[in-house]
Amino acid sequence: MNNASAQNKESVWSLVDAKKALFTALSDRVWGMPEICYTEYRSVAEHTAMLKEQGFRVTENVADIPTAVMGEAGEGGPIIAILGEYDALPGLSQVAGIARPEPLPGNGQGHGCGHNLLGSAAMLAATALKDWLAQTGTPGRVRYYGCPAEEGGAAKSFMARAGAFDGVDIAITWHPNAFSEVARAESLANTRMDFVFHGRSSHAAASPHLGRSALDAVELMNVGVNYLREHVPQDSRIHYAMLDSGGIAPNVVQARAAVRYAIRSRDVHAMFELNERVKKVAQGAAMMTETTVDISIMSAVANLLGNRPLEEAMQRNFALLGPLEFDAADKAFAAEIQATLSPQDLQSAYRRIGLKKPQDASPLCEFIVPLETSGELMLGSTDVGDISWKMPTVQAHVPTYAIGTPGHSWQLTAQGKMPAAHKGLAYVAKIMAATAIDTLTDSALMAAAKQAHQELTAETPYVCPIPPEVKPPVQPRPE
Repeated sequence: MNNASAQNKESVWSLVDAKKALFTALSDRVWGMPEICYTEYRSVAEHTAMLKEQGFRVTENVADIPTAVMGEAGEGGPIIAILGEYDALPGLSQVAGIARPEPLPGNGQGHGCGHNLLGSAAMLAATALKDWLAQTGTPGRVRYYGCPAEEGGAAKSFMARAGAFDGVDIAITWHPNAFSEVARAESLANTRMDFVFHGRSSHAAASPHLGRSALDAVELMNVGVNYLREHVPQDSRIHYAMLDSGGIAPNVVQARAAVRYAIRSRDVHAMFELNERVKKVAQGAAMMTETTVDISIMSAVANLLGNRPLEEAMQRNFALLGPLEFDAADKAFAAEIQATLSPQDLQSAYRRIGLKKPQDASPLCEFIVPLETSGELMLGSTDVGDISWKMPTVQAHVPTYAIGTPGHSWQLTAQGKMPAAHKGLAYVAKIMAATAIDTLTDSALMAAAKQAHQELTAETPYVCPIPPEVKPPVQPRPE
């Protein structure tokens, strides 16, 4: 790396430090107003106000989604997108800073995946990059995308389908994690599909022969899908949740029942095939019970594509910045959290990065995982996958919680406002901003990233996994 490149990064890191307190406060405010899938009205208002305060050109209601926002700054040159999120999860409310389950009063929602941090750090990186572009006069534009409903709502997929990311050259994002690393581009394509069965009610004792149970159909479908699990690829996943069990009266044959399935496969085309098999099971259950079934897709996301040139560039910035450091108080609270976990939780975390848990391991990660790892894959799904098919994309993982903390847990919510999480927020903003500068100042890197992306998509171009007639399941603004 030449002196000019090092000076650019030192400069943008200073710009991150200058404003990190503002964005730490933003993260804490969003943590305190947890909102789920397409209801993030207060959270997007906070992000929109901050974008305007920092001088971005703001577009609201992106892709006709009221809780999506985009801020742009700079002139000419390539366009760098930095992606943020701010949605929470149901059932994960938790008082911050204590290592025992204690839900807050209210709706039971909580930031059990750290998206309060995700959005704030992404906007901090975008703001520092905006300020650096203005200072240096470098041609280029930065866009911060505030994206709702990552948790099951596939907002980025809908936004991509609507053209919200058209013209973007490179996308950069991150996710809270237990380790410092360039995120491995491994995820599953995922469809969320609803099955609503319609039968006929009747008196369950006096005239059971006249009823046709929709609940029976749901239960038979679940049994059929459980048998199907034996005959799908090993990396496929099928999960379900009851939406409507037909009521609470056992003496009434249930006339309506509904179940939602999450259907995951290694890539979009394999997912489409598995979707059809699950549909056939539902149709068979309807035949057996003489009911009917309505099938509808709620959302869907593609699998992630990697980009080796960008991943190598981000890894170099991790090495240049050095590991994140934590103090004794950070480690003490992380150790309290670890005391609530099982040995399997810790072993699983280390297996993911291909290491055994050291005897004297710190409860917080203070090292950088090498780019080449042979760890155990633990695959989920994300709507960043659709972005990675549209343009070269890279993600960072940065520690904001104790090693071993399960995702989507009260323990993760409890750590979302702690000083360790705040340190991770500022640290990853520096990683993302520096990687963005690399793409803006190194034309060879930009060309290599685009060439790698073109090679991956040449034979299998992007296909949006959401049918064109399906609209974002936007929720009304709360009163």
